[in-house]
Amino acid sequence: MRIVRALWGSSHPGPTLVVTALSAGLGIAAGLEAWRITLLAVAVFFGQLSIGISNDAIDADRDRAVGRTDKPIARGDVGVRTAWIGAIVCAIVALALSAPLGWAMLVVHAVVILSGWIYNRPLKSTPLSIVPFLVAFGSFPSLATLSAPNPSLAPVWASIAGATLGAAVHLTNVLPDLDADRQTGVRGLPHRLGARLSAVLAALGVVAGALAVLLGPVGGDVSRISVVSWVLFSAVVAVAVLTVVLTANRAPGRTLFRLVMLSALLLAAQLILSGGALRG
Repeated sequence: MRIVRALWGSSHPGPTLVVTALSAGLGIAAGLEAWRITLLAVAVFFGQLSIGISNDAIDADRDRAVGRTDKPIARGDVGVRTAWIGAIVCAIVALALSAPLGWAMLVVHAVVILSGWIYNRPLKSTPLSIVPFLVAFGSFPSLATLSAPNPSLAPVWASIAGATLGAAVHLTNVLPDLDADRQTGVRGLPHRLGARLSAVLAALGVVAGALAVLLGPVGGDVSRISVVSWVLFSAVVAVAVLTVVLTANRAPGRTLFRLVMLSALLLAAQLILSGGALRG
């Protein structure tokens, strides 16, 4: 149980659960049967476990160097070798659970997991660090549509929304750790852009994604947009504007990080509530 707790703590539990819930929400919105939704969510859960654990296994030496006592592997609660075994086993389980949902879903889920691993190494410290997020989150809505009895890729507007959500997550997720990352040689795209520009681009990206979700399901016909969609879109824009204003007047920190994450969650909710259009 000690090892299990340490591996769970190394898996980035918060993002893992949020992404799992997003997959279930999209599955429900896409009209999947209960067993398909369950299998989809559990497969995504294990895939996210694999990505998170491998990330901390790769970063163990860096985390020790900057005194990250919140990281179980860096603390020595579990060995790096054991963590790698756990990450690989979780990836195998994720793909095994994806297989009953169809070969197309299996392939796309493999791409999502591989993107996470490729970010962890070698792209994390390069200007291309955002690419795995664009690929993984852009593909994410298709996990639900490809899990249907008649599988198909998600509409382009849903993939655009997913990609912008992924970009926002990447550009802001590192903001609280920029200084520690610099000390250990991590130089991804957000580090090169700087905290202010990263926060502004993330906020603008979320607005672009929200606009895609607003107009995509109705084919651009504004008269067919529901009140709920307008409310969620307005909320995303309001939070994004507040983020940009605060960024211009103060150094980016955890408050701005939380604001961008709030706008990203609102975009995710907007995507789920528009998910009925994924069926077409």
